[in-house]
Amino acid sequence: LNMEELERSLADAKAKGINVAGLVIINPGNPTGQVSSSDEVKDIVRFCAKHNLVLLSDEVYQENVYREGDEFFSARRAADELGLIENDGIQLCSFHSVSKGVTGECGQRGGYVEMVGIDDDVVNILFKLASSKLCPNASGQAMVSMMCRGPSPGDVSYESHAQEKKTLFEGLRDRAMLVSKGLDSIDGMSCQPATGAMYAFPSVAMPAGAVKASKELGFSPDTLYSLDLLQKTGICVVPASGFGQKEGRYGFRTTFLSLESKSVIEKIRNHYESFCAQYAE
Repeated sequence: LNMEELERSLADAKAKGINVAGLVIINPGNPTGQVSSSDEVKDIVRFCAKHNLVLLSDEVYQENVYREGDEFFSARRAADELGLIENDGIQLCSFHSVSKGVTGECGQRGGYVEMVGIDDDVVNILFKLASSKLCPNASGQAMVSMMCRGPSPGDVSYESHAQEKKTLFEGLRDRAMLVSKGLDSIDGMSCQPATGAMYAFPSVAMPAGAVKASKELGFSPDTLYSLDLLQKTGICVVPASGFGQKEGRYGFRTTFLSLESKSVIEKIRNHYESFCAQYAE
């Protein structure tokens, strides 16, 4: 985490007349798959407190931590240890959801937000908005309850629940390593280890012809690559240009949810070779 870059980015936005009201963090990360350390989270919390920014902390992957020695460290815990909650020195909203995490029930919609240091009038407005929903998501609410208060030791379903969760977690952990290592082994691609969440975020060297062709079409080179990959293999990835990145860096975000991740990597490898050949100059 580069705090100088955060300061530079904020100063640059203010110089352009932008009223910066908040900062969003995702930990563990989407799209990068990183797990922020306790010191990094504390640095972000201090930064928001210093500049009076509302911190929106997306923590939906908090159980998806795969590398030994890493630990999820919440923004709420960081703020508490820094004394900012006691002194009303931070505005913080923390989010969790059943549609992500280990269960990853993406078809279900249920979650919560915990608000700390938020003005009572704002909280009341948010409750009014939530209460105006005409169709409560009953199944989603039930799953949130299970996520927060699952079976306890001694309950009839405890062992089966714990085993299923363990199996899901281990599968995600193993595929995280398989996908990030597999992508990194492709000549022309570079991928950091995915130590958390559900994603890998490789950089991709684009042939000059692809850069030229995408410019003529009016979109980014990694969009051209992603569309070509989808059309020729059926594999859907998200162009990295959609996340904001340094000029000249190209890549994509992919997930390792699929049980067929090993064959997916080989298809990406073969496609990239033919893509480079097609757009070589």
